[in-house]
Amino acid sequence: MDRIDLRSDTVTWPTPAMREAMATAPVGDDVYGEDPTVNELEHLSAEMLGKEAALFVASGTMGNLVAILTHCGRGDEIILGDKGHTFLHEVGGAAAFGGVHSYLVPVQADGTLALEDIRAAVRDPADVHYPLTRLIVLENPQCGVGGIPLTPSYMAQVGALAQELGLRLHVDGSRIFNAATALNCDVKELVAPAHSVSFCLSKGLCAPVGAVLVSDADFIRRARRVRKGLGGGMRQAGILAAAGLVALREMTCRLHEDHANARRLAEGLATIPGLEVRMDRLHINMVFLRLADAVPLSTSDIAARLRRKNIYVEGQDARWFRLVTHYWIRPSHVDEVVAAFREALT
Repeated sequence: MDRIDLRSDTVTWPTPAMREAMATAPVGDDVYGEDPTVNELEHLSAEMLGKEAALFVASGTMGNLVAILTHCGRGDEIILGDKGHTFLHEVGGAAAFGGVHSYLVPVQADGTLALEDIRAAVRDPADVHYPLTRLIVLENPQCGVGGIPLTPSYMAQVGALAQELGLRLHVDGSRIFNAATALNCDVKELVAPAHSVSFCLSKGLCAPVGAVLVSDADFIRRARRVRKGLGGGMRQAGILAAAGLVALREMTCRLHEDHANARRLAEGLATIPGLEVRMDRLHINMVFLRLADAVPLSTSDIAARLRRKNIYVEGQDARWFRLVTHYWIRPSHVDEVVAAFREALT
């Protein structure tokens, strides 16, 4: 990359191996099911997450929307966290395009939804005043409260509760491979209780475009129709899927490097007076830090000073930063960022 960019792992450029794969990918018409590279990506995705089938979509937001619209009909209700990405950052798509109602429950400090809150949110299907509860949506890792991975044990508890209540479980797993890396567990184990899972090929996996939705074969067959209705039917999409194959085969195995660089960054920033680094939120490739009250600068001021050094950061508000490491951030870049923050605060 031509800069040190910590605003998000969405800023990642494709790797050289991805560019080569994209240039030489065999392609066909994916709407006809004839793109061999897309078919290979979908097969590998399903296999890696322990599901029957998969669907290549344009983005994580589309993956979540397609899942919700496949699980639910108009007027149905989903249970989701009040700090979840699907609620906060996906333009209300479930309501706008599917007429699906949301029942919000609080995300706990550990990233979970309390089981008793989920149970209490389920409507009485015999009462005609209520929408029908159909689906629980979890985000793993839960990025709204610090990128916290939800454990296999917790996922199993929610899965068991969903089964008991006759509900389905969808996991927004945009960074699910980061969660599995942090927990040192097989991603299959982590998502086994879920009926559907979406994950991003971009972000930490470095592909330029795309996400994948996995589930059982019948669900994916129905989801393919929903994707088409949303304008997501792609033609020679193997050019994009080729980068996704590299992402799954090569990038999922190196995410621990990003996590290590995040820790190096957090530990370095924690030595700077005026910065309050949340070491308790250091789980994956995200570092959360706050400008101390005595600092007369805002995050925008700091970001402007760092930009002059070709370092890109972005405040979540006037006092808080979230910095995200990724493939293009090396240990030497981390040290450069720490030095730049120290100078900006001097």
